[in-house]
Amino acid sequence: MQPVLYSKLTESKVIQEASLRSGMSKGSIGAAWDAIGDVIKVWATEGHSVPVPGLGTMRFGLRAASVGDVNMVSSDLITARRVIFTPNTEIKDELARTPVSITCYDRYGNIVKQVNSDDNGAVEDPSDKPSDEGGTNQVPGEGDGGSEGDGDVSLG
Repeated sequence: MQPVLYSKLTESKVIQEASLRSGMSKGSIGAAWDAIGDVIKVWATEGHSVPVPGLGTMRFGLRAASVGDVNMVSSDLITARRVIFTPNTEIKDELARTPVSITCYDRYGNIVKQVNSDDNGAVEDPSDKPSDEGGTNQVPGEGDGGSEGDGDVSLG
């Protein structure tokens, strides 16, 4: 079994669609697209959580081991660099309302089963649960800060 995924849209397709919806020229939309991308990149690397219009916010972070003694802090504790995206409420609500249809095919391409979702539409919020690596997704300054194990750290 494998999911059917839609193809990745090209940047030019997105710019063309935005041009049609806004009445602005593709050149103007393209210039704005590039400028917004540059601003997001600069601000995120400075440690800011940057809004992505209509979607949510993104920020850069680190996964790092925790230590109980400040004298043990070093860059060797960093285990991964991450891009953290937090969707806004409207996006999460839309995802919760979106029906899911599962179609199972055999190796010959014949449909063996079709199922439509009847789940509660709960949307996972990574900040509410431990990560798959045994760490926590804590916001800096929250929690006890002195526990052993991996945790997320914001840049900045």
